[in-house]
Amino acid sequence: MSVRHALLALLSEGPKYGLQLREEFEARTGEVWPLNVGQVYTTLQRLERDGLVESDATEQDGPQKDFRITVAGADELARWLRMPPDLASPPRDELVIKVLVALRLPGTDVRDVIQVHRRYLVELMQQWTRIKDTEAESDMNLALVVDAELFRLDAVVRWLDTADGRIKRAAADNPDPAETRQAAEAKQGAEAKQATQAAGTAGPVPPSMPRRRRRAGAGR
Repeated sequence: MSVRHALLALLSEGPKYGLQLREEFEARTGEVWPLNVGQVYTTLQRLERDGLVESDATEQDGPQKDFRITVAGADELARWLRMPPDLASPPRDELVIKVLVALRLPGTDVRDVIQVHRRYLVELMQQWTRIKDTEAESDMNLALVVDAELFRLDAVVRWLDTADGRIKRAAADNPDPAETRQAAEAKQGAEAKQATQAAGTAGPVPPSMPRRRRRAGAGR
């Protein structure tokens, strides 16, 4: 999020002082992203250094000191609004990294890790949905922020579902030799146990029948 350009946008409406800028920034963004007043003044100082805003040089620094956007600042704001964000490279997403680490970490069930995060994201989506139903209908700025967040979280949930399915298919196509051996040994042990139990309940094995004796007089 570019606080720098957000402040330029607010100043394009007219001169404002630092505390006013902070309050308007939070109101315009649905009060979702709190902004420290110290960050506001630090950003304003940098903007003034770069010639993008100006203030009355005769006025002392203070909470009521007004800042105004310059022509260069207006040009910078217009350029930023039309410049697509850098999406050429995937962001260093913490959740993606966690799944990649869990995938190769001995003794870790990566699918269990995925489900833990999926449940959390679904709960978070439910919270945002409640905000949308109760508060966002009368606040366009908040409604747009909530919509963006719901779409973002939904995309993450769908990625987790896709990852879970891909990992499941890979495990079925390429079973772990150690796990396969253990499963086979467990199956053999279960079959042997069943055979022993069956033998114990069937009773003693009857002796083989003797051969029938020749008829009397035969072969004499």
